[in-house]
Amino acid sequence: MKQSLDVSGDATQRQPDGNAMPSQTPIGAADWHSRPQDDILALLEASSDGLPQAVAERRLAEAGPNRLTPARARGPLVRLAAQFHNVLIYVLLVAAGITAALGHWIDSSVIAAVVVVNAVIGFLQEGRAERALDAIRSLLSQVATVFRDGRRVTVPAEELVPGDIVVIQSGDKVPADLRLLRARTLRIQEAILSGESVPVDKSVEPVGAAAAVGDRTCMAFSGTLVTYGQGTGVVVATGDKSEIGQVSALLAKVETLTTPLLRQMTTFGHWLTIVILLLAAVTFAVGILLHGFAASDMFLAAVGLAVAAIPEGLPAIMTISLAIGVERMARRNAIIRRLPAVETLGSVSVICSDKTGTLTRNEMTVRSVATSRQLLEVSGEGYRPEGEFLHAGIPVSLDHHPRLQALMLGAILCSDADLQAAGDDWDISGDPMEAALLVAGMKMALDPVAERKGWPRTDEIPFESEHRFMATLHHDHEGDGVIYVKGAPERILDMCHHQRGPKTDVPIDRPYWSARMEEMAARGERVLALAVRDAPIDKQALTFADVEDDLTLLGLFGLADPPRAEAIDAVARCHEAGIRVKMITGDHAGTARAIAGQLGLRNSGSSLTGPELDGLTPDELVTQVLDVDVFARTSPEHKLKLVQALQERGQTVAMTGDGVNDAPALKRADVGVAMGKKGSEAAKEAAEMVLADDNFASITHAVEEGRTVYDNLKKAILFILPTNGGQAFTIIAAIAFGHLLPITAVQILWVNMVTAVTLALALAFEPPEAETMKRTPRRPDEPLLSGFLVWRIAFISSVLLLGVFGIFLWLQAQGADVETARTAAVNTLVLFEVFYLFNVRKLRASPFSDLFSREAGIAWAAAGTVIFFQLLFTYAPFMQWLFSTRPVELSVWAASIGVAATIFLLVEAEKALLRRLAKPA
Repeated sequence: MKQSLDVSGDATQRQPDGNAMPSQTPIGAADWHSRPQDDILALLEASSDGLPQAVAERRLAEAGPNRLTPARARGPLVRLAAQFHNVLIYVLLVAAGITAALGHWIDSSVIAAVVVVNAVIGFLQEGRAERALDAIRSLLSQVATVFRDGRRVTVPAEELVPGDIVVIQSGDKVPADLRLLRARTLRIQEAILSGESVPVDKSVEPVGAAAAVGDRTCMAFSGTLVTYGQGTGVVVATGDKSEIGQVSALLAKVETLTTPLLRQMTTFGHWLTIVILLLAAVTFAVGILLHGFAASDMFLAAVGLAVAAIPEGLPAIMTISLAIGVERMARRNAIIRRLPAVETLGSVSVICSDKTGTLTRNEMTVRSVATSRQLLEVSGEGYRPEGEFLHAGIPVSLDHHPRLQALMLGAILCSDADLQAAGDDWDISGDPMEAALLVAGMKMALDPVAERKGWPRTDEIPFESEHRFMATLHHDHEGDGVIYVKGAPERILDMCHHQRGPKTDVPIDRPYWSARMEEMAARGERVLALAVRDAPIDKQALTFADVEDDLTLLGLFGLADPPRAEAIDAVARCHEAGIRVKMITGDHAGTARAIAGQLGLRNSGSSLTGPELDGLTPDELVTQVLDVDVFARTSPEHKLKLVQALQERGQTVAMTGDGVNDAPALKRADVGVAMGKKGSEAAKEAAEMVLADDNFASITHAVEEGRTVYDNLKKAILFILPTNGGQAFTIIAAIAFGHLLPITAVQILWVNMVTAVTLALALAFEPPEAETMKRTPRRPDEPLLSGFLVWRIAFISSVLLLGVFGIFLWLQAQGADVETARTAAVNTLVLFEVFYLFNVRKLRASPFSDLFSREAGIAWAAAGTVIFFQLLFTYAPFMQWLFSTRPVELSVWAASIGVAATIFLLVEAEKALLRRLAKPA
């Protein structure tokens, strides 16, 4: 049987189909960096045309997916045990132990039940939060450009196998360990492996076998970032067998579910616990020393006070609110990478957005073509290669327009995009603008595959934002050479001395081309220019010096990309929400203003260009930045300047970006937003949020959800702290005045347990309110624990205290026994909380707008659950034995409901007064 050498130098048997699966070994053992390219391809049984798809599928089945084994997650038992690692829980466990030692078994059992219920709820909520983050991490899966069956295709990075030929370019994250076969000004940042932040220049030449990782210049390692240039490499190791896979400490970790606000609340909870324990100790002393109550009774009262007052359920409820918000955003195509962004989104006051693909559809179509003599219209929509070139409404053909033929041939050759039929539709691979140029060429009966075979590419200069063009070198099979350069029209015009005339090249007529550019831009078209120059037969490498000047301009392309309908609506919603939208684009100023007008941006008639921005002093920029909403002909460096200027004006800025050079602006912005489809991996790494659909409307949805999360956190605090205060002050008042407790300690424990599990948790699921996007952004420094909250705690606590004591004293005056009066008091306290829940559902608005709607369903379910438990508490014999309760008559229930309903009316009156005071005079 014929044998072949595997990558470690051993022989492996071929599969029956003749395609052995080369084994993967650690880099040091395989010495990929020291072997010539031909040896590498032979060892991996690969070719520069890529693997056949069938072979790739077999290798994937054998080698497994290209991903690192995730860090071992905590098991359910460990997660459950962690719920007991809390200062409050320690206090409760000590209290349970002491009450058991004193022989109060019922009280001890209820305290233990409180601990267990809180632990179970925390366990379930934490599990949900972790699952949400796992799901979001899967949405950010990487893709790779490879050659399969000789075609350039995009596949999930997890499907890469040894032998795949992969293309990488500026902004990409390297998807697997690659032995470079081709490198064009390629630089890769390898800080994740070497700690060196300076990008490494790459080449294809092998290095010594003993070279350190940082010196293996012919290798591109998985997880590193391409900062400049282009390259092609063959996959030599995937997953755990890659270089990064050998370093277990670098395994990807799931971000912990915490934010500055949650940390702030945790600290607040610790201090509150200390204060309440001190207050419980004082209450204990007052009861014994002033009123002569039994120490055991006072201890139980102090325990009840502590459990009632400490908001033990608040951290879990805030965590689940955050998790639900992240899930909602993901469902609306906004994927959160860093959790603090959820809070920051609620205070965003300015959104700076790219135009192409974000505010527009990113379905580019060539609408017009300008040659040196005429402007032609192009019919057809989208990427379907059906349409005609028209002059004065009459179709034209290449046979009668040699300049047009040269222009369209150059457009096809100077392009990295591909187009293929997919049923009735057409799929593109690569940049949408380049795909549009291919479609235009096909409308003129040119075949991209045939033209590229007739003029194969020898070398290229990839597009980078610094030089704003790409150039390609081609030779036909007779050896003739040609260089095409495509890019921003102002840049290309500066590089041209001539233009293509009817019979020969003539000196360039700049006023003519400028007029054509203005004409195209005024119609909202994005303009690209294409130039050409001949190349010597022996020219094999392309340098910047080859294209800096003496080019011949072939023509201009006007590409249309209409605004997204949903983006127009989203811009209007942002304006209603007090959020300014600014468009930042590399397009011509006329194009930018035309699109801005269609989108409904404010001040769309004026704009600032990149050169104009460069001419402003920092103070002048800070002064003008709020008044201008359209920025044209900008570079990524201008984005950073704009973010800094807006922040100088006190704005909270969300900035979109997709390129590697957008990373500084994304990092500086309060919320960096990367594009999920067209965005580079470098941009995604720098961003706090990724848009799965590259749609501006998704940013608006994310802002709405961010505001909702903050609102729900505020609602939870406004519910838990005042109601806990009411429970605690009931005990404090009774002991302070030497009165019989209207509610026993064990009954307080019951109320605290049943309402925290049901009523408070319901607030985490509240949907956005109708006015969420109709109010101005909140200040970033707005305190959550405000003076209003202190007022509300005092207000609600007082109402609960008076109502509970009132019912208790009234029933005693009617001759009811203590147990019956206490049962009614507990029911009144719980009903107070039920009514107050419906107040808190709306922070400012009246709850009647959707009181019986589907949105209120969870609140009604929580209220029903609590009432069911209270009926058990009142009438079930075993509950009567546990909590010393008695059945109460219907008239007593009516009195409890009447008293409890007062809180609903009082709070709504308070909200109405605040709304009236907030209205401008």
